[in-house]
Amino acid sequence: MTKVAQKIKGYRCTLCGKEFAYDGKDRLTCPDCGEKGILDIVFDYASIKKRLTREKLSANPNFTMWRYHELLPVDGEDFHDFLRDGGSPLYRCKRLGALWGSDALYVKDDGINPTASLKDRASGVAVARARELGYHTIACSSTGNAASSMAGNAARLGLRAVIFVPERAPQGKLSQMLCFGAKVISVRGDYKATFDLSRAAIDRYGWYNRNAGINPLMIEGKKTVALEIAEQFNFKAPDWVACSVGDGCTIGGVYNGFRDLVELGLLDRVPKILGVQSTGCCPFVDAAEAGRDLKPAAENTLADSISVGVPRNPVKALRAVRESGGSWLAVPDEAILKAIKTLASREGLFAEPAAAAAAAGAEKALREGLIHAHESLVIINSGSGLKDSKNALRAGGQPLSADPDPEKLDDLDLGQAGEQ
Repeated sequence: MTKVAQKIKGYRCTLCGKEFAYDGKDRLTCPDCGEKGILDIVFDYASIKKRLTREKLSANPNFTMWRYHELLPVDGEDFHDFLRDGGSPLYRCKRLGALWGSDALYVKDDGINPTASLKDRASGVAVARARELGYHTIACSSTGNAASSMAGNAARLGLRAVIFVPERAPQGKLSQMLCFGAKVISVRGDYKATFDLSRAAIDRYGWYNRNAGINPLMIEGKKTVALEIAEQFNFKAPDWVACSVGDGCTIGGVYNGFRDLVELGLLDRVPKILGVQSTGCCPFVDAAEAGRDLKPAAENTLADSISVGVPRNPVKALRAVRESGGSWLAVPDEAILKAIKTLASREGLFAEPAAAAAAAGAEKALREGLIHAHESLVIINSGSGLKDSKNALRAGGQPLSADPDPEKLDDLDLGQAGEQ
């Protein structure tokens, strides 16, 4: 019996609810419901509970995401040759909390991951499983972060990466992919067109499919951010967790991670989850406010990583907010840019626009009374500001210009002169 077979019972379709026993083969979508029939992995919690305990975690010196390998659908146990995915810090942010009216504000800084985004967690699982199954090429579509993450993690293990990106992908992310040695195809079209082309290529050439909207393993990698938050809170759930939302995979993973711990008896409840989108592209928020199903939305936001007009993982995203008792809200791009500067200048934490959307949403939720001052709130910074230097400069402003003359320094706005 493989390690995966010891961990999972099978799969369950998120649309029709039909279950499929694990037969040694990885499944992508439901054979009855087609591509929209995204699958949940059904874990054998009774078995895992015997091998994953607080005591064993406390004794484990490996602080990467792989400390939770018992909850990941991979065979391996030794991941020392992988990139150091996960293990990101959780910061208590008192100065930012004082500004926004929160007594217990935290930021989980996933921008420090190897390729500078939370999506390294999914890509780590993807390359692990691709190698275990004997693939030599791994492929995906992406607005940027999933692609650069996959390229870096694949390069580390010697796998070939093929990536499809919409032509609006930021230069910082493109430079990562290309330097990691990936074959990058810039698609003249939106994210939907990019996804469709990647799907056709993967089917045609038989590559491993890393697309988070298709492959149910990817959400399991992303859930490790929630496992870490819970452990960093000494297995006492925070009241709220704020998460930016594009395709729906990350927020779905956050919910899955907390729910896994509840099922294992390591956590008493799932935190309320705040799903945040940009007003320029907010199909989930529009649907929630109108009380209807999702409809395609325009992709009109500078936050490229959450600029997804047709989300591929809607059921898991909607479930995350509904089952946790959370909320949806949207913020304008102006608020996102402001949050980049505020988060950086107050706490020294640098977020790209898509990640800063979660911070802007948290600030709005506190201001409007959705989240109360006494409630603990964790904001997930899902990507470094270096991912999008163009918009970071829009947020931060321009440098002062000076002649190389000390006598002219007093003409500049340098704050309090002579301060110690």
